[in-house]
Amino acid sequence: SLAACGSTNGGSSAGNTSSGATNTNSEGKSYTLKIATTGNEDHQSTIAARAFAEKVEELSGGQIKGEVYPNSSLGSEQEMVEMVKTGSMDFTIPGVTAMSNVDGNFGAYGLPFLVDTYDEAHALLDGDFGNALKDIAQNNGYKIVAWGDLGTVQITNNVRPINSVEDMKGINMRCTNEEVSLKTMDALGCATTTLAFSELYLGLSQGVVDGQFNPIDAIYQNSFTEVQDYLAIVNMYTYGIALVMSNDKFESYDAETQQILMDGAAKAQEAARAYCANAEEEYLQKVKDEGCFLEITTPDVEGFKTATAGVYDDYLATCDPRIVEAVNAIR
Repeated sequence: SLAACGSTNGGSSAGNTSSGATNTNSEGKSYTLKIATTGNEDHQSTIAARAFAEKVEELSGGQIKGEVYPNSSLGSEQEMVEMVKTGSMDFTIPGVTAMSNVDGNFGAYGLPFLVDTYDEAHALLDGDFGNALKDIAQNNGYKIVAWGDLGTVQITNNVRPINSVEDMKGINMRCTNEEVSLKTMDALGCATTTLAFSELYLGLSQGVVDGQFNPIDAIYQNSFTEVQDYLAIVNMYTYGIALVMSNDKFESYDAETQQILMDGAAKAQEAARAYCANAEEEYLQKVKDEGCFLEITTPDVEGFKTATAGVYDDYLATCDPRIVEAVNAIR
């Protein structure tokens, strides 16, 4: 059953949504937009990208088409964010916290146990917190046109079952190169190693790292179930994604095209959120039915919250006042 777990990743390098001849608009212009994601064909970022591409093609009467490139086929998450800024890529869909390498304020969305439900997450991103992040992105040359859900984060490892925060001590956890996740794992007593997502399966299989944390659908789809023994349901983060383009490129389009892009982005946001509404329950049942882990635990997270409380004060000390106010309000 372990061999069967996580077998949904088809492994193809592209999901091209464009078809047929490209028409031109009244100004004689047509657009084929390159949209790249790190997720596989089933991942919510790719689902959002396809929804965006389909909607803008529909609204433009075929004058604007989208080509979707999943599976990190055009680069790592950070490389693609940079490619968007330089204009060599039209759109990418990184994690919200991945944008912390552009500006540290984005890391605040990855503070542990920040929200308890998707409704709370949506209220943050659709409200003053998200608007502040959009302003900060624009100041750095980016335009965020939509948000989406990435999922609720659980922990896996190969050392021991996690029944309490004490069981985290000494486990070498894979982290992204983001300050807030590194601080969180350090507060839990873990060792940390930074690895790109595309390197994670190999790193787990070779013992470079003992464990990782991701939404359950990502754990299953990327076959981490094949190289991890223990799953702990902790709901440590509620991650999100952002549909990002260059602000200069957005401003280069006429008003009609800008509106089409924004309407397409709204459809992408809807699609990503709709996917995540049921994904956790569905994929958790899959791993249980298929016996993907030696043991699944549900530890009391109060100890985790206490251990990581100091991460808030340390991180928020350098954040924009609007971010601090929004985080403190929801706390």
